[in-house]
Amino acid sequence: MRVLVTGAGGYVGGALVRRLLADGQIAGRTLGELVATDLRLDGLPSDARLQAVAGDLSQAATQDALFAAPLDVVFHLASVPGGTAEAQPALARRVNLDATLDLFDRSRQQVEAGGAVPRVVFASTIAVYGLPMPAMVDDTTPCSPQMSYGAQKWMGEIALADASRRGWADGVSLRLPGVLARPPAPTGQLSAFMSDLLRELSQGRAFTCPTGPDATTWASSIHNVLDNLLHAAVVAADRLPASRALLLPTQRFAMAGLVAAVEQVFGTPAQALVRWAPDAHIERLFGRFPARQPPAAAAAGFAPDGDLPTLVRRSLAPA
Repeated sequence: MRVLVTGAGGYVGGALVRRLLADGQIAGRTLGELVATDLRLDGLPSDARLQAVAGDLSQAATQDALFAAPLDVVFHLASVPGGTAEAQPALARRVNLDATLDLFDRSRQQVEAGGAVPRVVFASTIAVYGLPMPAMVDDTTPCSPQMSYGAQKWMGEIALADASRRGWADGVSLRLPGVLARPPAPTGQLSAFMSDLLRELSQGRAFTCPTGPDATTWASSIHNVLDNLLHAAVVAADRLPASRALLLPTQRFAMAGLVAAVEQVFGTPAQALVRWAPDAHIERLFGRFPARQPPAAAAAGFAPDGDLPTLVRRSLAPA
């Protein structure tokens, strides 16, 4: 198989590259070449199967290199995240929308040239639902994004569903929740405080949380997200909804519960080490997540971490 990972220099993309190389296959099909692309590709493993393409995904020359030979699977993870997308709208449109549509068009060109229809796994976001969310989010909840990032991801979902309908791609869009635990880095992701909380409290260091203890959110461990991305590469198309978009099963928890789980798993006095300092903006974005029911994803074989201690343990395990 020839597989592409965009955004391979990021936290999830880099972890996915390492997982694919370690597994050496997808559903029994041997990984022949793994193409990894991002603006920078620091820290990727040395492997004869890995082709690193450092470049701007919105540039034709970069996409030429990516599609120099037919692709079997595309994991499209590259994006400009929420806070940065709001601050730099032109950049966000170029990467999150224009480059995404160009990538799907390359898939069409591959098919029209007689190549295989690639499975395209698109990393979308729960930001497509907007705020405030209803009391229950399920597979019928309408999208109403309130930020450019969510709007651009929703546009990408629609474009991929249309390409799939036409036979130009075999798409799956996964509405990813927060991913834990990201390393400290200036990524522009406003939800990074949850990863910081896990890292600091697990090491017995004090942490000031920008929400109250009762703030509720959704999140999955990096290992769970990788499992679901890889399942998306092989799940049968007839198990997917017509929209090709899925709200993933994930954990919903109060921040106080997360702190208690850290204490349980790592044995540090996490509940005594945390100081609650609610920020109204952060609470509005990440502290009022309602109950959710994603039966379509569960029926298609996608799964959550299981429980909160498992999420905490897996979040801080090397990926």
